[in-house]
Amino acid sequence: MTHRIVVLGAGYAGANAAGRLAKRLHPTDTEITLVNADPEFVERVRMHQLATGQNLKRRLLADVFAGTGVRVRLARITAVDAERKTVGIIDADGPGEIAYDTLVYALGSAAADCGVPGVAEHAYDIAGKQSALRMRDRLTKLAADATVLVVGGGLTGIEAATEIAEARPDLHVTLAARGGVGDWLSEKAQRHLRRAFDRLGITVHENTDVARVQPTGVVTAEGRTIPAQVVVWTAGFAVHPIAAATTLQVAPSGQIIVDDTMRSVSHPGVYAVGDAALAPGASGEPLRMSCASGVPAAYQAADAIAARLTGRGVPRNAIGYTGQCISLGRRDAIMQWVTPDDQPKSSALTGRSAARLKELICTSAAWSISHPTSMLPSRRRRVTVAQQTTVNAG
Repeated sequence: MTHRIVVLGAGYAGANAAGRLAKRLHPTDTEITLVNADPEFVERVRMHQLATGQNLKRRLLADVFAGTGVRVRLARITAVDAERKTVGIIDADGPGEIAYDTLVYALGSAAADCGVPGVAEHAYDIAGKQSALRMRDRLTKLAADATVLVVGGGLTGIEAATEIAEARPDLHVTLAARGGVGDWLSEKAQRHLRRAFDRLGITVHENTDVARVQPTGVVTAEGRTIPAQVVVWTAGFAVHPIAAATTLQVAPSGQIIVDDTMRSVSHPGVYAVGDAALAPGASGEPLRMSCASGVPAAYQAADAIAARLTGRGVPRNAIGYTGQCISLGRRDAIMQWVTPDDQPKSSALTGRSAARLKELICTSAAWSISHPTSMLPSRRRRVTVAQQTTVNAG
C-alpha cells in the first residue's frame, strides 16, 4: 500500500512541508503531491520589492523539487471533501479530483478588504505576485509629485511605504493607520522608525480609520478626505474560503483549528499550516500570520506525519519567536528582538546591520525552498502496513 500525501499550496509553509516529508519518508511507501496554481515559488516577503520595480529570482517548482520524489501538480484548487478525502481541482485538462490519505492544507491568505467600501474597486495590494505586479505597473505610470497612500500600520504597511518612498523619491508617500504605527515595538525601534520616516519624507496619519476608498483617495470615519492618486491597502489578510466550505472545524476567521502537531481537531487525516491554520505555538497562544510562523509549523506538521506513519514518537511543539524583521528600504531595517511568545524586548538592531540580517534571513528562507531536502540529514523511514491503516484514526 502506498500512502498518498497531498499538499495544497506551495508558499513557504506548503513547500517546506512537502520537502520535509520527502526527507522523512521512504518513496517506496509514500506518494507526495504538491498542488499549486502558479508554476513558480513566490517570495511573498519580497512583494514590496517586486511592486517597486525590483526583479526577483525565478524559482520554478518543477526545478525546485526535481529528484526529491515530490510530484508537482499545477492546478487551481476548487474544493476539499474531508469526508471522501478528495480535492477538487482545475488544471490544463479541465476539472478533476485528487484522492489523499493525508492532506496538508497550506493555501495561505490574501488581502482582506475589511468590509470597507471601495477597496476592491480602487485600491492596490501586495499580498501576492499578480497584485504586486499590478501595483508595479501603476507606479511606473505615476508622474512626479503624485501621492501614494498606504493604508495599514503593520509590518506590510511599513515595508510598503518605505520601499516606495526610497524607490520613488519624486512621489509623496503617506501612511494612514487605525492605531499607532509600530507602536508595538520597543522605544529604541520606534525612535528609529520615526527617523526613517522623516528621512524618506513619509507623512503619517495615526489613529485614522479609513471608512471608504475612492478613485482620488480615501474618506476617514470622521469624514476627512486624504487625497491620493494610488491607494495601497495593507490593512489585513483573509484566508481562502475553501476550508470554511468544508466539514472541517474552522475559527470565525476561516482558519482550520489544529492541535499542537498541526492536525485538524475534527479530521485527523488533515493537517493545516501557515496562515490557513489557527495553530498554537509553544506558549499556547495562536501563531500570527507570517513566514516566521509558517515555516516552523510546516516542519512540525511534516515531522508529526512522518512519526505517526512510521510508529515513532511525535515531536513536541517548540514553535516560538526570536525577532520581527522590518525592512525600511534596501539599506535600512529594524530587527526587533522578541520573547518566544512574540512580546518585544527592549533591545533591537537597527540600520544597515539590521538590513543585512534581514536580507540573510529572507535569502535563507528562499534557499530552504530551493533545496528542500538539503537542510536535514537523511532519515527516511519505512511506513508499516499497520501505520498506514491507523495513522488517521487518531
